Amino acid sequence: MIDRQKVISELISPNTSKIVLLVMDGIGDIPNEEGLTPLQKANTPNLDALAKKSDLGQTIPVLPGITPGSGPGHLGLFGYDPLKYQIGRGILEALGINVEVGENDLVARGNFATIDGDIIVDRRAGRPSSEESAKVVEILNENIKEIEDVKITFYPGKEHRFVVKLTGEGLMDKLEDADPQKEGKPIKYTKALDESSKKSERIVNILLDKIKEVLKDQPKMNFALLRGFSKHPDMPKFGDVFKLKPAAVAVYPMYKGLAKLVGMEVVEAGQTIEDEFNTVKKLWNEYDFFYVHIKKTDSYGEDGNFDSKVKVIEEVDKFLPILLELNPDVLIVTGDHSTPCVMKGHSFHPVPLMIYAKNTRRGLSKLFNEFECARGSLGTIHAVDVMPLALAYAGRLEKYGA
Repeated sequence: MIDRQKVISELISPNTSKIVLLVMDGIGDIPNEEGLTPLQKANTPNLDALAKKSDLGQTIPVLPGITPGSGPGHLGLFGYDPLKYQIGRGILEALGINVEVGENDLVARGNFATIDGDIIVDRRAGRPSSEESAKVVEILNENIKEIEDVKITFYPGKEHRFVVKLTGEGLMDKLEDADPQKEGKPIKYTKALDESSKKSERIVNILLDKIKEVLKDQPKMNFALLRGFSKHPDMPKFGDVFKLKPAAVAVYPMYKGLAKLVGMEVVEAGQTIEDEFNTVKKLWNEYDFFYVHIKKTDSYGEDGNFDSKVKVIEEVDKFLPILLELNPDVLIVTGDHSTPCVMKGHSFHPVPLMIYAKNTRRGLSKLFNEFECARGSLGTIHAVDVMPLALAYAGRLEKYGA
């Protein structure tokens, strides 16, 4: 099997160019009852003006018809084949909130949830504030410290999310998610996918019962869903593969974790889109690759909130001049996957892609939306091809072969 990263890495000729990868999480959509997607509905004069000077296309995050999680979606954009590097969500969330993960540790991402009896009625427990959920995490740490010979530690995350770390001998991560993924379904326990993970299965299922008992009197956060069980993987570092000095500008822990996993330096990004773009401006001379992550396009897609997704897109457009004034050699605007509002979840649909550089086939497109991208000059490509294209547009790739 051809090692794509090795081939690309051997062709790289470093220079002083700057590359910005702007990821609007879950940006892809499908038309609503008005026949419009949020990108079509949004007033985006800056993105549309950029489209006239850019190459447009669309990406397939994993394979046609496959609905990706955020992990595979991002790994593809970072130039890592998501079929080769299968990463659990737990390690991403853990690294994103600075949890140290050693060789005897097994981590999982947790969602506080609301149950009625054994039926899950809200997978996100009403989206509590980070402060509210941190108090419940403290309750769990006070009441659940150890199961058999395994130490249990809980760490607060953002809003309804948290991380649980299990520390002990013989813990493996081949486990099904303990999350039915839909409301109205009964509690789902985990199941080992091979013999090596039988101990983990037993410990996790005992843990779920203990969480249920400890939180039974909580009004909304009275249970937890666990998914993305994972150990710490061994991966080549982004900077070594692509010969770039990368910075990650992200607000949410999981995306910081993704960046850390591939060796990017996670910088303090603030809280707003304007903060994030100004962070890039502040650090412009210190790095030559910037990964900038916008979360709320995905959140509102999952909530089915069309109007709010439109507003986030318009906010990105409003502050886009901050990035444009830096005159990046390459600016990529895309998403890690599609999250259609009418579907209220991730989907298999291709993802809009725009690449601005001085050497594009400009003039073929007039707007930035799903349908213009589908007709664009780049065509439909795999997300894993975005980084090689970025390097090529930046003049960082030598010719292959004689």
